[in-house]
Amino acid sequence: MLSRKLRPGQRTEVWIAEVANGLTELVYSTDALLLEAPNWAPDSRGLLLNGDGLLWRLDLRDEVELAVVPIDDLPPINNDHVLDPNRGLIYLSANDGHIYVAPIEGGTASRVTHDPSRYHFLHGVSPDGATLAFVELPRGEFSVPGRLALVSSAGGETRYPDAGSRHLDGPEYSPDGEWLYFNTEEYASGLGHAQLARMPAEGGGVEHLVESETVDWFPHLSPDGKLGCYISFPLGTLGHPPDLEVEVRVVRTTDWRRIIWRFPLFGGQGTINVNSWSPDSRRFAFVAYPLQQA
Repeated sequence: MLSRKLRPGQRTEVWIAEVANGLTELVYSTDALLLEAPNWAPDSRGLLLNGDGLLWRLDLRDEVELAVVPIDDLPPINNDHVLDPNRGLIYLSANDGHIYVAPIEGGTASRVTHDPSRYHFLHGVSPDGATLAFVELPRGEFSVPGRLALVSSAGGETRYPDAGSRHLDGPEYSPDGEWLYFNTEEYASGLGHAQLARMPAEGGGVEHLVESETVDWFPHLSPDGKLGCYISFPLGTLGHPPDLEVEVRVVRTTDWRRIIWRFPLFGGQGTINVNSWSPDSRRFAFVAYPLQQA
């Protein structure tokens, strides 16, 4: 898998949304590098994103500055990376199909997964740092449904909770560790019609969170568990492709049907693939990829 690049006339825009008032701020823009999937750094002073196969830190202090996070023994990465802030670790999916772990500030990476016949697309780490939640696909078989998989963060045998038979993506733990949130086609009205759902982390029935006509992906909960955000693609979208008119939505986790804020943008793939909430639950980051008007 090759790293994504900007199209001619396209730029990366990194935005921050304030959930108290719905205001947004453009904090970084470039036409030189396609950046994806912000994580909010545990120190609250920056964002971690991937671009060109590398992990980058976008420092948000007095002077905004972008710099590579130096990580040795790490193959080129994609936009699936999550933080274990309590242990100062970041887990990353690489383009070789495996999951790696490294210190958040940089250092040496080590590989967590070892099955060469599978792709491992990481999306969640349990609050205690013990378990990783990811989507598994047979290597080279993107046409088959992705399935929910769990593995110890130290490596070992993979477990497969029953989350249905249709395509599933974006599994992420709730802040209390009780639930796994994800998008699934289990309730689809047609091919590709992903919907938001959750299931008990220890196993159990799948709960449909909201019924919509849009194609909804990547539910992310704020650290206090009170808010959620996700991305909606137009009806008929297959997968989560780039370069579409999409909408990032914010809800209260007590009622996923009522949308508090809507943020329309040109983007999709890379916009909010991973959890981008700030540690104080007041803000979250997302990425747009506007094209220059002809």
